[in-house]
Amino acid sequence: MGLLLAGGRVIDPAAGMDAVRDVLVEGGRIAAVAPAIPREGHTVADVSDLVVAPGLVDLNVHLGDPGFTHREDVASGTRAAARGGITSLVCAADTSPAADHPVVVEGIAARAARDGRVRVHHIGALTKGLRGEELAPLGALAPVVCAFSDDPRPVPDASLLRKALTYARPFNRPVILRCEDASLAGRGFAHEGAMAAVLGLRGIPSLAEEVAVARDLLLAEATGVRVHLTHISTAGAVRLIREAKRRGVPVTCDVTPHHLMLTEEAVEGFRPGTRVQPPLRSAQDRDALREGLADGTIDAIASDHRPLAPEEVAVEYEAMPPGASGLETLLAAALTALVEPGIVGLPRVIACLTHVPASILDLPAGSLSPDAPADLVVIDPACEWVVDPDQFLSRGCNTPFAGMRVRGRAVAALVAGQVVACAPGFANTLSQVTGASSTTVEVRT
Repeated sequence: MGLLLAGGRVIDPAAGMDAVRDVLVEGGRIAAVAPAIPREGHTVADVSDLVVAPGLVDLNVHLGDPGFTHREDVASGTRAAARGGITSLVCAADTSPAADHPVVVEGIAARAARDGRVRVHHIGALTKGLRGEELAPLGALAPVVCAFSDDPRPVPDASLLRKALTYARPFNRPVILRCEDASLAGRGFAHEGAMAAVLGLRGIPSLAEEVAVARDLLLAEATGVRVHLTHISTAGAVRLIREAKRRGVPVTCDVTPHHLMLTEEAVEGFRPGTRVQPPLRSAQDRDALREGLADGTIDAIASDHRPLAPEEVAVEYEAMPPGASGLETLLAAALTALVEPGIVGLPRVIACLTHVPASILDLPAGSLSPDAPADLVVIDPACEWVVDPDQFLSRGCNTPFAGMRVRGRAVAALVAGQVVACAPGFANTLSQVTGASSTTVEVRT
C-alpha cells in the first residue's frame, strides 16, 4: 500500500514543475508524480488547497552538539526542524570540540543516526579549532563533510584563506565564508545607524561586511574555488556579488529570513532574538536583499539557527551572545517577507529553500523526481499564526519574531516516506501507511 497525496499544488523547482498533481509514495521513495494516479490500493490523503514540495534544506544550522547541548542537541534540533518542514539540515562546525577532525564529525553523525528526526549533513572546519591560524586536515575531512567553513567566525588572514582555497580545490567541496572585517566591526552590537545611536549601542558599519566580501570574491576569482558567502546583510554586499557573478566568479550566497523581514528598528526594546550576527540592517539594506533574491543574485535562504539557553538571554543586551532560533520559523518568515507583499512568487521561495541549497552543497535532496527519496513537505500557504517561542521544540526561544503574525506553515513532513511531523488532521490517514507514532512531531496550526 502506497501513500497518495492527491490534488495538491506540486512545486518542484528541480523539475520546473508548478501544477496540480498527485504524488505517490511507495517504499520510502517517490513512485510517481502525475495529473491523475489511480486511487485503488493506496491510502489517499486529500491535499487540495495545499502545496506539496520537496522537504526544505537548511544549509546553515548551529546545533551545538557536542559542547553546547544546554542550547540544543541533535534530538531537540531535528525535532524543531521537522516541525518547520525541514527534512535535511547542514550542521555547522562550531561545536566543542570543533568539527576539525573526522572523529568529531563521525560522532555527530552517529548521534544523528540514533536521535535525529531528519537528515543531518556536516560541515568541516576550515582551520583548526576555528581559530583562523592553521588549516584543518581538509583531506581527511573531505569524505565525511559536504563543505568547509569556520562560520560563525570569519577567516581574518587573507594569505591563510588563499592557501585554504587552493588546498580545498581538489576535494570539490565548497568553502562557506562568513564575511566580516573584525577591525571595522570592532565590538559592535547593532547596525551602525540611527537606532544604535538612540539606544547607545556600539555600531557595526556595513563596510565591515563589504570589505570582507570584496576580499573573498577576489580570492575566489583568483583560485577558481567554489565559495559560498553566508548570511549576507547589506546592499553593498549584494552589489559586489552581482558584479562578481557577471564576471563568472564561482560564488553563491544566502540570506536569513530575519534579514529579509526585519530592520534595525526591531532592536528597540532590546529583544533577545534581535541580537544577531550580522546585525539587522537598514530598510534600504533589507530592500536590496529582497531585490537580490528576486533577481537571482542571492541564491538561497538559510535559518542561521543559533539557539541560546534561557540564562544566556536573561542579561543585558551587550552581554548577550548573538543568535536566533530559526528552524520553526524559516518557512513562515520567508513567505511573509517575500510572497505576501508580492516581491517574489511562491515557486521562487520554495526553490531557495530546497533545490538550490541542495545543489550548492551537492546534497541528494530537493527533488520530487521519480525514485528520489520521499523527503517532502506539505504546506498550507494561507495558514496564519502567531509566533510563540514558548511553544518551540527547539531549546532556544530567542526569536526576533516573537508575537508576530506570520503566514504559511508546514502541515506534514516526511523523510524517506516516514512521517516526522504532522498536523492533527493528517495524523490518522498518514499513520496507516507511513508509521507515524508517538515520536512524530505534532505541528500546531
